[in-house]
Amino acid sequence: MQPSRRKNFAAWFVAGGILACLISFPSPAFPGYPEQPITIYCGYSAGATTDLTARALADGAEKLLGSPVVVENKPGGGATVATALVASKKPDGYTLGVVSTGVISVRPHMLKIAYDPFKDLTLIMQYSRYIGGLCVLNESPLKTIDEFIAYAKAHPGLSYGSSGLYTQQQLAVELLAQCKGLTFKHVPFKGGAPANTALLGKHTDFVAGAGQHIQYLKQEKFRMLLVYNTEKRDPNFPNIPILKELGCQDAPALGYILVAPKGLPEDIYQKISTTFKKVTETPAFQTLLTNLNLPYNYKNREELEKEMPGQSAFYKSFLDKMGAKKKK
Repeated sequence: MQPSRRKNFAAWFVAGGILACLISFPSPAFPGYPEQPITIYCGYSAGATTDLTARALADGAEKLLGSPVVVENKPGGGATVATALVASKKPDGYTLGVVSTGVISVRPHMLKIAYDPFKDLTLIMQYSRYIGGLCVLNESPLKTIDEFIAYAKAHPGLSYGSSGLYTQQQLAVELLAQCKGLTFKHVPFKGGAPANTALLGKHTDFVAGAGQHIQYLKQEKFRMLLVYNTEKRDPNFPNIPILKELGCQDAPALGYILVAPKGLPEDIYQKISTTFKKVTETPAFQTLLTNLNLPYNYKNREELEKEMPGQSAFYKSFLDKMGAKKKK
């Protein structure tokens, strides 16, 4: 074979080999995802209800993906610290966040935040919603919400803890205060766990529970006097009234959501979305929600993107009427 023909043949051979590889192995944006550990930043402290669900999601996803999925707690600012951290990362599928929809619809109106709620996040799914409860210690002489209101009127300035500043739990309690002419002292914590611990230690007078208070009810350490962030009575606590039954406005329920940085490639989004939805449907995850008294409430990306602007507008108006000022 002549040299020129040998060169042409070699060139065609190499080109053919490359073409065969491209045909045999179509290249997604991130081949073999996941090829390294996935980190889920949780917006609340370890032991909080949100944290428990985040760890259950991580455990289930790790089994399905065959790759480590770790949870790191980044509490603060009503989960805005964790959200800002997620928003700052590369959209490669290796950074996710478990936070509340409040980081989109509530906190941006009240706090200076380091992200744009509608431009810097990929909304993957909602899997539950918050139902709160006003609780006192079980040893308290206050047995009903009517007794609590009467006592609060006679003792202005009762202190209460919540999972963060301007969370829906705080808003619900402040709505009760406005409605009934009460005055409370709010003590924000970095999650529900330390807020509950403060009540156990008698450092506060009551707690605005965000979900984790349920375990203390089961242990008979807390007594729940009121349920809020819901349109109807909790079937697990049918004898406890809801805020609206007192003739007061309630704060709309927020959801537990899984988010990622904006710009997540569609193939990676689909894999994450499908995987984590499967986890939420497992008996183990459903049992956890039941034990935490959390309703399963799944919403996909399209539903969240449609709902969030309206929820944000509602809360802005809602907070303005409360006279709340944005923290600089």
